[in-house]
Amino acid sequence: MENTAELEKKFQERIDHGEVIEPKDWMPERYRKQLIRMMSQHAHSEIVGMLPEGNWITRAPSLRRKVVLLAKVQDEAGHGLYIYSGTETLGVSREEIVGELLSGKAKYSSIFNYPTLTWADMGAIGWLVDGAAIVNQTALAKCSYGPYARAMVRICKEENFHHKQGYEILATLMRGNEAQKNMAQDAVNRWWWPSVMMLGPSDKDSPNTAELMRWRVKLHTNDELRQRFIDRSVPQAENIGIKIPDDKLKLNPETKHYDFGEVNWEEFWNVVKGNGPCNRERMKARRDADERGKWVREAAEAHREKKEKKIAA
Repeated sequence: MENTAELEKKFQERIDHGEVIEPKDWMPERYRKQLIRMMSQHAHSEIVGMLPEGNWITRAPSLRRKVVLLAKVQDEAGHGLYIYSGTETLGVSREEIVGELLSGKAKYSSIFNYPTLTWADMGAIGWLVDGAAIVNQTALAKCSYGPYARAMVRICKEENFHHKQGYEILATLMRGNEAQKNMAQDAVNRWWWPSVMMLGPSDKDSPNTAELMRWRVKLHTNDELRQRFIDRSVPQAENIGIKIPDDKLKLNPETKHYDFGEVNWEEFWNVVKGNGPCNRERMKARRDADERGKWVREAAEAHREKKEKKIAA
C-alpha cells in the first residue's frame, strides 16, 4: 500500500504532464475540497445570476428582446445544473451544496449583488459580466478536473451568445437618441468596475490562486485574467462610442496592454462579506424559492419510493 506522500507525488506528476483527473482517480483531499469550494461557488453564481436579469423579462421593450432574455436566463439555470452535477462527482450531495449557500456559508460572485436599474443594464451585464465570465471560463475548459472542464465547453459557447446579446443591446442604444445613449453610458459606468472586480481579488491578496495553479485547476492568475478582460473590452467600447469610466485607462506602447486605474478593493470585500446593495435581497429570494419548492421535492421523493416498491414487489 502506497503512503499518502507517494500518492501525492504521483498525482502531481500526472498534473505536470497535463493529464486529466477523473472522479474515480485518487486525488489529495485538499484538491477535492478546493474543487468543491470553487465549483459550488460557480454553480451558485449561475443560479443567483438569474435574479438581476429575470427581473427584466416582463419589461423588455419588444417581444424579440423578451424571448432572447428569457432564453439567456434559462441558459444560466442550465449552467448551474451542469456544475452542480459536476460537483457531485466529488462525493458531495446536491442538498449539502445548496444548503451551504442558503446558510450563508458558501459564496457566489460579488457581481450579482448590484441592482439592475434600467433596460441598458441588460446590455451591460451581457457585454461586461458575461465577457469577464468568458475570459475566466475558457481557461477552466482546459483545467485538470475532467467533469469541470467538459461542462465549461458547452457553457462557454452559450456565454458567447450572451456576450453578443448584451453588446448588441448597447450598440442599438448608442445609435438611438440622446436619452438612450445616456442610459447605455450610465449602465456601463455602474457595471464596469464591479465586472473588473468579479475576476477575483488581486494576486497578492488571493489565498487560493497559487495552490490552484499548481494543480492546473486555474491556468492564469486573477490579475492576468483581469488584464485580458480589459484589453478585449476597451476596443469593443470604442467601436460603439461607449466611454470606459476610468480616467487612467490608456494603452501602454511598451507592453501593448492597457494600463488602468486602481480597483476599489474595499468595496469588493465589503460586498463579498454580505454588505452589497442587494446581498440580502438575493439570499432572501433563494431561501424563499427553496421553501416554495419543498413540496415538489417531497412529491418527487414519494414517487421514487412508490416506484421502487412496485419494482421490488
